[in-house]
Amino acid sequence: MTEIGGAVQDLAKKYPDHTFALPLHLNPKVREAVLPEVKDLRNVIITDPLPYDQFTALLSMAHIVLTDSGGVQEEAPSLGKPVLVMRENTERPEAVVAGTVKLVGTDRERIVAEASNLLDHEAAYAAMANAVNPYGDGKAAARAVAAIAALTGVGERVAEFEPRDTEQQ
Repeated sequence: MTEIGGAVQDLAKKYPDHTFALPLHLNPKVREAVLPEVKDLRNVIITDPLPYDQFTALLSMAHIVLTDSGGVQEEAPSLGKPVLVMRENTERPEAVVAGTVKLVGTDRERIVAEASNLLDHEAAYAAMANAVNPYGDGKAAARAVAAIAALTGVGERVAEFEPRDTEQQ
């Protein structure tokens, strides 16, 4: 956790015009490791964990996302946000294959290098932000309404979501 806090510190110093939002787990050990690294930085906003609606609003405003959360690995790509996963492995390997997330581990230098690559290189950012999300395209509700309309005879179904075959990308 200290490495992660240090990486956020390095990024905040390298990019002083960027704001870094850090919803921080309430676990005292996590806070003891991370807070000393970031608490005095003016462009780092530290919050307690956020309610879902506030968290998704924050995600929608983010440029990139650094996380170790499995759920965030699914949700952020739906918003077109590149995700750097600060873990050595993931239960969501399909997102890695699709290119919407990248495993970067917990090494401070690697986290900074990978985040900097996304912040400094438009092509690297676009490749992740525009990769096809294997969890859907955000149109499930419209498909559900169309399916109900088709079942009741008042409309037609629309095309189902089909992620691209990642082997052909």
